[in-house]
Amino acid sequence: MRKIPEKVIEEVEKLREEIEYHNYRYYVLNDPVITDEEFDKLMKRLIDLEKKYPELITPDSPTQRVGGKVLDGFKTVRHSERMLSLDNTYSEEEVRKFDERIRKNLKLEIVEYTTELKIDGVAVALRYEDGKLVMGITRGDGIVGEDITQNVKTVRSIPLRLRKNNISVEVRGEIYMSKEEFKRINDERMEEGLPLFANPRNATAGTLRQLDSSVVAKRKLDSFMYYVVNPGRYGLRKQSEALEFLKEIGFKVNPNYEVVEGVDGIV
Repeated sequence: MRKIPEKVIEEVEKLREEIEYHNYRYYVLNDPVITDEEFDKLMKRLIDLEKKYPELITPDSPTQRVGGKVLDGFKTVRHSERMLSLDNTYSEEEVRKFDERIRKNLKLEIVEYTTELKIDGVAVALRYEDGKLVMGITRGDGIVGEDITQNVKTVRSIPLRLRKNNISVEVRGEIYMSKEEFKRINDERMEEGLPLFANPRNATAGTLRQLDSSVVAKRKLDSFMYYVVNPGRYGLRKQSEALEFLKEIGFKVNPNYEVVEGVDGIV
């Protein structure tokens, strides 16, 4: 095996950290600090170095976001704990009955709720080991899902490395498509004589089931995370604390959330 100069290894690592930082600023914080041209130069330099020294390519390199792998199919994966779906209601009475059940079970007079807008996307579980993304899994039937890691890597708001590198954690949330991107894709499909997607959620689900990750990379999917598996392990006692924790380690969370006291704060 050829010896790679130490300065090249150091430059590659520095480029990866810079690129992921700027991805975070742009896609999570919506607050870029460099121009697109400057970002492209960083990425081109990393791509050139990895082409010259392919031994340095790692699964968490930013160059792996662009897709290109074509799979024969998706393997199934068992969830670490059951992945439940959210229930819905259109009735204030049902909300008040829900609150009544919660207070009765917890033996409390009043309950603090964390409320946030529901995003109509596709549920996903993300597993990280020592701060690195190792697997993305669909909800499936809640017990077993499908491994869509290659497609998840193309979503720029999902970190390949957490901002706290030593953390092993599983988080859950939604991958979704903006209305603007949905319109753009359907306009393209109309021009090509292809069937149109019914709605953004349908388009997101269809995109995440693409076996060619380069197709997924061309569709600008986004994400919001909202759940930490085994929150007590990280000292989290409230949902609001979980959301702050997710932000701290590099995830995008729905900015439209509020902590309220009692059911009247919900309805």
